[in-house]
Amino acid sequence: MLRSGCAREPWPLSLCVRSLCSATGEATTAGKGGGPGPALGRAPSCPHLLPDQGPLTMDKGEEDDDEEAWLQLRPVEPLPSQCCGSGCSPCVFDLYQRDLASWEAARASKDRSLLSGEETQSCPSKLSPETFLAFCISATDRLTKDTYLVRFALPGNSRLGLRPGQHLILRYTQYGELLMLAAGTGLAPMVPILQSITDNAEDETFITLVGCFKTFEGIYLKTFLREQARFWNVRTFFVLSQENSLEQLPWSYRDKTHFGRLGQDLIEELVGSCRRKPFALVCGSAEFTKDVAGYLLSAGLAEDSYFLF
Repeated sequence: MLRSGCAREPWPLSLCVRSLCSATGEATTAGKGGGPGPALGRAPSCPHLLPDQGPLTMDKGEEDDDEEAWLQLRPVEPLPSQCCGSGCSPCVFDLYQRDLASWEAARASKDRSLLSGEETQSCPSKLSPETFLAFCISATDRLTKDTYLVRFALPGNSRLGLRPGQHLILRYTQYGELLMLAAGTGLAPMVPILQSITDNAEDETFITLVGCFKTFEGIYLKTFLREQARFWNVRTFFVLSQENSLEQLPWSYRDKTHFGRLGQDLIEELVGSCRRKPFALVCGSAEFTKDVAGYLLSAGLAEDSYFLF
């Protein structure tokens, strides 16, 4: 999403833009979601009510629904990785604590109008240094191999109103499933991405990780990968080019290990087994990434559905 501006459709990516003077650094906060909860008990104007009936009260189910509605509005605590560590003021955690205090006060008084950001949301073209807003992506142009020009559509003839020296902060939502294809040391950049997802209990991204090595002994970070594979949304597979006997492998690896090289047939099988349309991350030698990119295209993925490290 964009801070002070968010983009969801038509990409499967949601962006948020925020205006902020460069002298003050940058910070991000999680957006607030959820609709209004059920109305609290006020006696309807009904001529059949007797004066001694007393005020109406919510039953247990209504109270639970109202509690759930407030929990959906609770600010999401940022991850440690979202803090740049450069001493920004306000920091992403400062903004979270401010929003949390506002949420607690609004919840205590049962008044959602006290939540910050609602006035800004009603004016989607006005950027704010504290709130992410949604904008639609109208066009994308590839300028270089790793640089894109992204254009956002604004409602009517509105303007963002940025001044010289200000910048935008983007926030996006990862794809429904990541297909990580790594050869040898190409596993290294996959590790922090994988861990950032499993460390966040609210991130439901599916991950299929395929590590390609020469031998079983050559697989590094075995303990880490084994622990990650215990998460409900993570699958791990291995491709060994210089092994040919399952009996020589520990039993826990036998049902998820393939012999030979990562080729077209296996790529199509992996893509087909993904629970959602995947976005592929590929890292390895130049020959490996070139070959895998071709396999992914043949398997039905578009050029903008994979990234080559």
